[in-house]
Amino acid sequence: MQRYFSNKKIDDKLILSDDDIYHITTVMRMKDNDEIIVVYDKIAYLCCIENVKEKLKIKIKKQLEKVDYKTPNITLIIPILKEQKMDLILQKATELGVSEIIPINTNRSIIRLKDGKDIKKYERWRRIVKEASEQSHRIDIPNIYDIKNIEELDKLNGLKIICSTREKTKNIKNIMKKNQKCDRINLVIGPEGGLTEEEEEHLNKMGFISTSLGSRIMRVETVPMFVLSIINYEFME
Repeated sequence: MQRYFSNKKIDDKLILSDDDIYHITTVMRMKDNDEIIVVYDKIAYLCCIENVKEKLKIKIKKQLEKVDYKTPNITLIIPILKEQKMDLILQKATELGVSEIIPINTNRSIIRLKDGKDIKKYERWRRIVKEASEQSHRIDIPNIYDIKNIEELDKLNGLKIICSTREKTKNIKNIMKKNQKCDRINLVIGPEGGLTEEEEEHLNKMGFISTSLGSRIMRVETVPMFVLSIINYEFME
């Protein structure tokens, strides 16, 4: 069943964006009385479609049972990457449950956003995480922050992890087992070529733990999927 997000509720009606209405009427070609699920304020509702050929309305039929996820809030901190890799990470990280995404500038970042292009990039990123949230039946959409520098990460709370290519002894498995009661995890992923030694040391001083992912060197777009899968496994009940 198709799932959408709404930002506005009026009585027993939920209001969808123009893009979602276009998807319902033109792409999916839905008819009156067809059912969809709409999420509003982190609550999922079973709804039916009315008045498709004139002014489409979404009427609430019932509230659906809320799924209680046990995984911590996860903040994914990633450098700006080439479009295909960035899109893949945003999509898969959303499916795997990240709560927030913070793009960062690093010394080895290949991509730098230019003035005038930021808005279009953010619109694209937000569209990707929204669609991935719908596809994976989430009741929320990850928040994407403005681009930050490493120095701005010092105010983050919770378990703080660097996915490091230098660290050999502190592996991700042991770190997770020692911190199974944490309610927030912050993950820093380096760019292609990794973080510089100075950047990693600076993060260490802010409480980030340099963590080994094992003997294999992975592509930057593989790392978030690998680590998020481990977190989901460790907190699965």
